[in-house]
Amino acid sequence: MFGVWKIFSKGLIIENPIFVLALSLCPALAVTTTVVNALTMGLSVMFVLSVNNVVVSLTRKLVNHKVRVPIYITSIATIVTLVQLLLQAFAPLLYKDLGIYLALIVVFAIILARAEVYASKNSVIPSFFDGFGMGCGFTLAMLIVGTLRELIGNGSILGIDVLGHAYQPALIMILPPGAFLLIGYLIGAFKILNEYLEKRQKARGVAV
Repeated sequence: MFGVWKIFSKGLIIENPIFVLALSLCPALAVTTTVVNALTMGLSVMFVLSVNNVVVSLTRKLVNHKVRVPIYITSIATIVTLVQLLLQAFAPLLYKDLGIYLALIVVFAIILARAEVYASKNSVIPSFFDGFGMGCGFTLAMLIVGTLRELIGNGSILGIDVLGHAYQPALIMILPPGAFLLIGYLIGAFKILNEYLEKRQKARGVAV
């Protein structure tokens, strides 16, 4: 049980896809203008990551090593198409808001990286929790960025005005340059947090 938790939890902070590994920054810059868009993109990527890791793990002994990357991309594209069709059918407004960025999930570095680095070398259950954990970390990062951008850029959260009419929105925050600056600060914050957690872990090791 501890091993599964360790696999899952590393994607949340220690190896957060956006704030630590700096992978798949494109959606974090483009679709995090609102919390709803950020959450939808995060959940979509989490689904694709988890399912693709399972597929890659199940077929890892059947796929020729020389053609593994095209096979991985085909698997990712199939799962992304399923996500697009589901959103188009049940949440057409969200599907329209996310636009081309949904299709671009196919080429997100984090998905192919987890397939190559982890799922292709491990069994199904660890691979699932690796993808699920990384997906949760990605969703967490998207939510943090989306919440801060909507709050500072519009004075609202989930479309609800929380800062009042007197607040003057910082419009730069709803533009890509604002997102870029915010992510830079958050990357720095996560670096400090990881250093603190590492020192705490070392201190515990010495105490034991």
